[in-house]
Amino acid sequence: MEIVVNTRLLIKNKLEGIGWFTYETLKRITNNHPEHHFIFLFDRDFDEDFIFSDNVTPLILSPQARHPFLFYWWFEFSVANFLNKYKPDLFLSPDGYMSLKANCKQLAVIHDINFEHHPKDVSWIVRKYYTRFFPKFAGKANRIATVSEFSKKDIIDCYKIDSNKIDVVFNGCNDLFAPINIELQAATKKHISKDCDYFLFVGALQPRKNISRLFEAFDKFKDLEKNDVKLVVVGEKYRWTREIKNTYLNMKHKEDVIFTGRLHSTELHHVIASALAMTYIPYFEGFGIPILEAMNCDTPVITSNITSMPEVAGDAALLVDPFSVDSISKAMIYLYKDKDMRNILIEKGRKRKLAFSWDKTAEALWNSIEKTCRI
Repeated sequence: MEIVVNTRLLIKNKLEGIGWFTYETLKRITNNHPEHHFIFLFDRDFDEDFIFSDNVTPLILSPQARHPFLFYWWFEFSVANFLNKYKPDLFLSPDGYMSLKANCKQLAVIHDINFEHHPKDVSWIVRKYYTRFFPKFAGKANRIATVSEFSKKDIIDCYKIDSNKIDVVFNGCNDLFAPINIELQAATKKHISKDCDYFLFVGALQPRKNISRLFEAFDKFKDLEKNDVKLVVVGEKYRWTREIKNTYLNMKHKEDVIFTGRLHSTELHHVIASALAMTYIPYFEGFGIPILEAMNCDTPVITSNITSMPEVAGDAALLVDPFSVDSISKAMIYLYKDKDMRNILIEKGRKRKLAFSWDKTAEALWNSIEKTCRI
C-alpha cells in the first residue's frame, strides 16, 4: 500500500500529546510493515530522527500550518493537490485534520473535542476553525480512531457518527518511564525542589488542565498542613490566561510553586519518579498520558473523576471532583499523610499500567488502517 501521513506535529524537542502519539505509533508501524510505503508530509524542515525506516519518504509542503488560515490552505490546497495527484491508498492524519478536497480514503485520529464543550479554552479564531471544520472532518473520514471510549461516545453524540465507524486505540507510555532508586530520587529532589517532597503536574499550561484550581488546592493544603512540600509544574505556558496568572499571583504560598518549563524526557522521567504524587486534574481530557507515566514510575496519582480519566486510571488513583478545590486539597492531604495509601495506589498502578502500551496502540491503529483500506 501507499500511505500518506500528516506528520506536521513531528517537531524536534517539541512533542506534546498528539506529537508523541504520532511518533510512537508511526515508528512501530513503519518498521513492522516494510512491505508498505509511507510518505510523511511535513510543513517545515524535519529532523532525520523522524524518518524511521527505509520505506518512509519525507516531503515538505508549504506553507507552515500554524494558524487557522494556514491550516485551511495547507490541507485544502497543498495536501489536497498532492493527494489527488498521487492517489495513495490512504491518507492518515494523527491530529484529526482531514483534506476535504481530496478524493482518496482517509483515516482521522480525533483525540478529543474539548472545544465543543469548553469553547473559551481556545482562542476565538481557532475555536471558529475547530467548530466549523471538525464536524466536516468527522463526516469526511472513512474511519475515525480515537484514544478512549469516552472520546468515542463524545464524537458519536456530538457529530452523529455511526459507532461502527470509530475504533478506540488507547495511548501508551514511553518505556523510559520506570521506577528509580532512592539515591537518584534524592539527587532529583535536591536539584528540583531543594530536597523537599513535592506534588507534580505535567502538561501544557492551558485552561482545561485546571491549573487555577490546582494552585488554590495547593494553597489550601499548605494552610492546613504546615510543611515544606512544594508543587512542581512541568510544561510550557501554552495559554497562560489572565485567570491562571491572577490565581497564581494571589497565592499565599506561591514561593512553594516551582515552574520548570519543558523538560528533556530523561529529566522528566526522574522528576515524575521522585514525586510524592502526580496531581493531574483537568476538567476535560481525551486520555491523559501523565497518568500512565506516573504509574510506570511507581508514583501515586490524583486525577479527575470525569471524562476519560476514570477510564484510564481504573481503581489505581484517587479520583477527585476537578471543579472542587476542597476535593483536590483533601486528596493531597490524604496522600501526604498516609504512606499506606500511597503504597496501595503504587501497587494498583503496577497492575493497571499493563493494559496500555505503545505496541498495543500501534497494532490497534494498524488494524484501523487496514479496515479503512478495505472499505
